[in-house]
Amino acid sequence: MKTIQIDNLNSVSLAFENRDLEALRKLAVPTQRTINKSSDFSSVLMLSCNNIKHLSKIDSLESECIVLNLEDGVFQEDKPFALFLCAIFLSQHKQSNKKLVVRVNALDEGGYEEICYLNQFMPDAIRVPKIKNRDEVTSVLECLNSNIELHLSIETASAWQNMNSLAVNGRVTTFYLGILDLFADMKLPQSLIKRDNPTMLYILSHFLVTCKSLGIKAVSFVYQEFQNLEEFGMWLSLEKRMGYDAKGCISPKQVALVNEIFSQTQEEITRAKKIVELFECNREQGISGFVDEEYGFIDEPIYKGALHLLEKN
Repeated sequence: MKTIQIDNLNSVSLAFENRDLEALRKLAVPTQRTINKSSDFSSVLMLSCNNIKHLSKIDSLESECIVLNLEDGVFQEDKPFALFLCAIFLSQHKQSNKKLVVRVNALDEGGYEEICYLNQFMPDAIRVPKIKNRDEVTSVLECLNSNIELHLSIETASAWQNMNSLAVNGRVTTFYLGILDLFADMKLPQSLIKRDNPTMLYILSHFLVTCKSLGIKAVSFVYQEFQNLEEFGMWLSLEKRMGYDAKGCISPKQVALVNEIFSQTQEEITRAKKIVELFECNREQGISGFVDEEYGFIDEPIYKGALHLLEKN
């Protein structure tokens, strides 16, 4: 994979340190990237685009999906610089085995303009925060390069209410649960964000099942207490039992834990392989449902579930 050459990185760093916006703009050279269409990512790491040190480590990060963040976490005065830095780093990664997603600002806070500018740098996806309704999604798709995926943050009461209608077409591939903003917009106390709270469990279940019914990738919320890995691991175990396979992260240690817990065990893989083998063997004999001594009753839905698990490994 191509990484930023040291001379160029020094020029980028110097321009940023000197607050030379024009110099950064000139370093952002439009490029045609090979789009990463993969949806088999589990760890989604947020990187603020005003931090050159973090951006320069993209290739060495363990996360399967990197969100280049222009919104929260980027000071208002840094946002113009962050946009050009984002473009520069995209242009230096013409092909990547990591999915590179850019989270723009809200549509009424410069999001449309950022999308139009970033089209020429071809991120794998654009993530739009604070989306509200189908009309907004349609308007984004109209200005977004047709080869770039659209990801949506579900973090407003309107988005929650309209979730079923937001998957306008196949270019909308992924929803992210923005739990803190969602609770704030719904006027729910954030003290409810606990593993045993029924409201929280309902929101996690509803979000996941809705995404699955729409054919949308569901990414669970970012756990802000990044140093509390024990509690984070408990959230991951709960979410895996519920059916989640992806979660937002804000630290490399969170990424490592997501990759570990959300990966399939060798026992699960072995079981799936055996079910596929048994079903296909029986199907050749015209049998579509049967009982195996070790794995119990096996029919087509169980076979499809085993196939899906194997496709991810």
